[in-house]
Order: sequence, then structure tokens, then C-alpha cells
Amino acid sequence: MIVNQGYRFALDPTPAQQRALVSHAGASRKAFNWALGLVKMQLDQREAERSYGIATGELTSGIRNLVRGLDAWRDSKSGKRKGPSVRFPRFKSKHRDPLSCTFTTGAIRIEADRRHVTLPRLGMLRLHESARKLARRIEAGTARVLSATVKRDGNRWFVSFACEVDKAERTPARPDAVVGVDVGVSQLAVLSTGETIANPRHLAAASRHLRRTARRLSRRIGPDRRTGQKPSKRWLRAKAELCHAHARVANRRHDGLHKLTSRLAATYGTVVVEHLNVAGMVRNRRLARAISDCGFATIRQQLTYKTVWNAGRLVVADRWYPSSKICSGCGAVKAKLPLHVRLFVCTACGMRLDRDLNASRNLAALASITGTGVAVYPQPQGWNGRGADRKIPTTGQVAVKRPPGTAPAGKTGTVPPQGETSNHELFRVH
Repeated sequence: MIVNQGYRFALDPTPAQQRALVSHAGASRKAFNWALGLVKMQLDQREAERSYGIATGELTSGIRNLVRGLDAWRDSKSGKRKGPSVRFPRFKSKHRDPLSCTFTTGAIRIEADRRHVTLPRLGMLRLHESARKLARRIEAGTARVLSATVKRDGNRWFVSFACEVDKAERTPARPDAVVGVDVGVSQLAVLSTGETIANPRHLAAASRHLRRTARRLSRRIGPDRRTGQKPSKRWLRAKAELCHAHARVANRRHDGLHKLTSRLAATYGTVVVEHLNVAGMVRNRRLARAISDCGFATIRQQLTYKTVWNAGRLVVADRWYPSSKICSGCGAVKAKLPLHVRLFVCTACGMRLDRDLNASRNLAALASITGTGVAVYPQPQGWNGRGADRKIPTTGQVAVKRPPGTAPAGKTGTVPPQGETSNHELFRVH
């Protein structure tokens, strides 16, 4: 199985090499800004020529494939790209954007000692860690380096190799097993098997140290672009300490999420998760920090490719699927279930269950509805033409399956009849 995979290693460059890395990143930024300025100028010229009545074929042609940002913007504008809209690329700033540059041609190799890497014009750079995993694949002919990107993250430089890797065929330990994963703040994840993964809260645990370090930094003389003031050495040391503290929190979070998603993908043949609106959830100022510390979007992102690598499948529940409000025992649906209510009590069958465990069991039940292969629930458009809405059946009503894309009998408008709902194709209440 041929997949695209990235390998990232920390660098230990000398002061001269650090200046060379900054110079290359600045040149890359300048080339980007030059090309983007030319594109914007030509786009404005095309609009002016079009207003003069010049034919489309005779308009000034712009530069194509400037960067991926132009392709993403064009696809988003035409509707080919899914997800939130992508705006037109903006000019890069040396103060705002991270320092990075990418090499696609020239000498890109890992040296025989596996502790050094050679890049075009930069020469040989020492790695902070061994690159033996990637070197072994390259020597065996199961990996091919496509490009190398150097980037400064905090106060450290990293090199990332984009590779084409021939992976061995894998199968999950339990290929016929299905697991539903309900993520949350109180518990990071609750599985339909009953297993609970505690939330480590890395940011909260390090908050005291981060506050002290940030306070120490603010009390020292920092740079000022308005007056040309240079930062003091004590400020630079405090800045490096703060960057190191934040990097440690991020590394610990990523390590835990990778271990969790790797275990799920390697164990279960089918994994079911929710499509959460994380961007909307973090608008709640009381929960924003706790939600950001969990990494909900990262869990789904990692499961997306890890299930493919392990010959499994990922089922994603629709954003409006009320997994917490459905009784996993009888299928009755609650109209409301406040967030502070942690125990699900069914008024129809009397079942009492933790709300997160109940939600994970409902997610696991979706695997039989979506069929085989990777599927997003629901696939067809709803009867109201919008795919899904926020209406939920009232308490005591039972959810049963309705043929995809069909409307309730005798109704074609945008408001469902009383006693029925158009939450999504799964439900027809009676």
C-alpha cells in the first residue's frame, strides 16, 4: 500500500547555520510576496480589461499554481473544496508568519551516521535525534523522499520529509469489532465498550508555570519596533523558557493523542466518531481553553488516515446527530438534555446510564446503518434540501429508519408536520 507520510526531526544547527536558515526562509517569503503581488496586479488588470469589453481569451493571464493557497481559494470559491471557505492568500510578514522554506530539488539525503541531513545550499545539518526509521526505509527501497521543509517552531528548528512510503498490509486485531468514541472535557474519550480515557489536561497542569514564566518575561526589556529598541539577554532567556514550556505542553498532548488513536485503529475494524463543530465550541469563553486542551479535531484527523493504514474504516456521525439524547436501549429521544446533566435517564424504558457511555453506544450503532466503507452520516440530502436541521423529536418518541432522501408523507414545505421531524434521514417519529 503506497501512502504519503511525513517524518519530522529536530535540528541542532550552529549559529552560522541558524542565520542561513533564517536567510532562506526570508528569501522564500520574499518570493511568495513577489509572486502574490504580481498575481493580484494581473487579476486587477483582468477586471479592468473585462470592463472595457475585451474578450475573455484576450485577457491578461495570471500566474498559475502560485502556492497551494491559490488552489485552495479557487476550489473553495467554486464549491469544489469542502469545509469552511478559504480566503485569498495574504502577504507574509517576517513578524507574524513562521519561518520556513521547502526544498524539492537538489541534494536531499540522510547521511550514513543517521544523525546528519544534507539539504541544498545549506549543506550538512546535525539532527537532534536519530533518523534511523526513515533511513532504514530508504535503504530498503520502501520510501522515497519527495521534499524537505525546514521550519522554526518556537526557538527550535525542525526538518520535515514528505515521503512516498510502501507500507505493509495490516489488519486490525478485531476486524469485525465496532467501537463508538464519544469525546468530552470531563473525560477525554468514552468508548462504547465501557472503557474511559481520562483527560490529562496538560495545559491546566502547566498553567502555573506558564503564568510565572510569562510574568517574568513581561517584566524584562523586550524589543520595540517603534523605537528600534533591542531585546535584553534576560528577555531572550525568558522568551526561550516560555517557548520551551509551551512546546512541552503541545508535545505531551500530541504524544497522548497519537497513542490513543493508534490503539483504536490497530484494535477495531470500525471506529465511529462525531463531526464536531470545534470552531463553534471554542467560542464559549468558559470552555474554550479546556476544549482546546483536548484536541478534538486532532483525534478525528489522526483516525482518518490511521484507519486506512490499518485496513479499517471510519464512520463519521453527522453534526446534528443527537447521540446524547437517544436512548441506546429503546431508541426514545429526549427533546432537551442540558450539559450539566451527566446521567441519562430514559422516561420510556427507565434505563439509567452515564450520558457519555450512552452516546458512544449510539455512535457504535451507526456502523450498521452506513454499510461498508468509509461513510459520513447521513449521505443523501434531507427532505428539506439542506442535508440536516436542528429539530429533534419530543420526549418519548422513537427513532426508526426512513428511506434516504424521502419527505414525510404529504409534505413538501420547509416546516415538518406536527409530531414528525426532519432531523436527518434516520428518523421518522410515530
